[in-house]
Amino acid sequence: MIPVIAIFDIGKTNKKFFLFNEDYKIVEEVSVNFAEIEDEDGFACEDITALHRWVLDTLNKYIDSNTYDIKAINFSAYGASFVHLDERDVPVTPLYNYLKPYPAKTEEQFYATYGTKEEVAIATASPALGNLNSGLQLYSLKYDKAKLFDKTRSSLHFPQYLSYLISGRKYSDITSIGCHTALWDYRKNSYHDWVVKEGIDTKLAPVFSSAKAIDIIYNGKPLKCGIGLHDSSAAFIPYIQNVNEPFLLISTGTWCISMNAFNDTPLTKEELEKDCLCYMTYEGNTVKSSRLFAGYAHEQIIKKLSQYFVEVPNYFEKIAYDKSLLKDEPALKDLNDFDVSNYVSYEAAYINFIRQVIIAQKRSTDLVYNDRVKKIFVDGGFAKNETYMQLLAEVYPQTEVFAASVSQATAMGAAMALHQDWNHLNLPDNVISTRKY
Repeated sequence: MIPVIAIFDIGKTNKKFFLFNEDYKIVEEVSVNFAEIEDEDGFACEDITALHRWVLDTLNKYIDSNTYDIKAINFSAYGASFVHLDERDVPVTPLYNYLKPYPAKTEEQFYATYGTKEEVAIATASPALGNLNSGLQLYSLKYDKAKLFDKTRSSLHFPQYLSYLISGRKYSDITSIGCHTALWDYRKNSYHDWVVKEGIDTKLAPVFSSAKAIDIIYNGKPLKCGIGLHDSSAAFIPYIQNVNEPFLLISTGTWCISMNAFNDTPLTKEELEKDCLCYMTYEGNTVKSSRLFAGYAHEQIIKKLSQYFVEVPNYFEKIAYDKSLLKDEPALKDLNDFDVSNYVSYEAAYINFIRQVIIAQKRSTDLVYNDRVKKIFVDGGFAKNETYMQLLAEVYPQTEVFAASVSQATAMGAAMALHQDWNHLNLPDNVISTRKY
């Protein structure tokens, strides 16, 4: 039988299950998605009941396999989400969607009591983001849905709830607590005062290291079980494990997030106003980060280019980097203000749009960049974009710039976090595919 680790990687859309062998190669993969349901206010949310059933059914299928010997299990999931359990450990509420608008009066009350948005943000390294500050979801539950709050005996961040389904044990994890929750005071390295004063801390499970496993018995089989990781922190782990000198990772998608684990300066008021925040590594170290909404702007411009120049939707993928098409134009305040009609061809418009993205990217990345950084890695969609990568390398001539790819990085990171607990081999040094620019 093949020794493996099982990983549940739960995204907003796709729910995935993987088995990794000892060389961290995927030997089995299952993917599903569920239709959203509505909460009591009619807002779309995760179907936690369907997810619960799928997790157990999937694990039960493979736990008795004659092919694979599951040694360990771990979980990664999107953050900013709580599951609230009653005294019988039954969910009290739906899994509220972090995109749901936060009650204005409740927000006003919170900041009137505990300091300005700026003051709380500086302490907690969490820009004021409404329900994306998951700690404020508990505050709202207390004041807007008091009966449900009173019924709640424990509140688990989503990754730790998934672990609880298998282990029956309740823990909190620093990668979930420390990421834009407004719960964690980075200056004191403990919960913020408001959490204690409101009695929120009594609802939260004890903090346990996500770099360690707990011993459990599942269906008669001994397993090493992780307590789960916030997905952004999980995706960072393969880089931490494989890169031996200070680096910065630009993770690109809808958001382009610049992440620097080698910058320990506290967030300033100016940085917070420019959309900086902090993540935590699974080892409890700060990852200073900045965000740019460039992937979304790219999607919108592609639509405009296709309409204006009558090209196929993904024509941009065929465009080679051509420096001669670049114009020396002033930086845009908003990437969505880019005017495609100022250009004679799709190619010229696209390359000059990417130049504007790089101007904005450098402005964003520089907020967390420092002289310790020797390498910049770019993963996600823009890593495959020749023009983006060439221009990025040009604006960081003093630093090595690489397009990088890690297959299923979030799931891989969740597996690697428990390496010492289940795997007798050395960590592989080839999980990151790179191309230098």
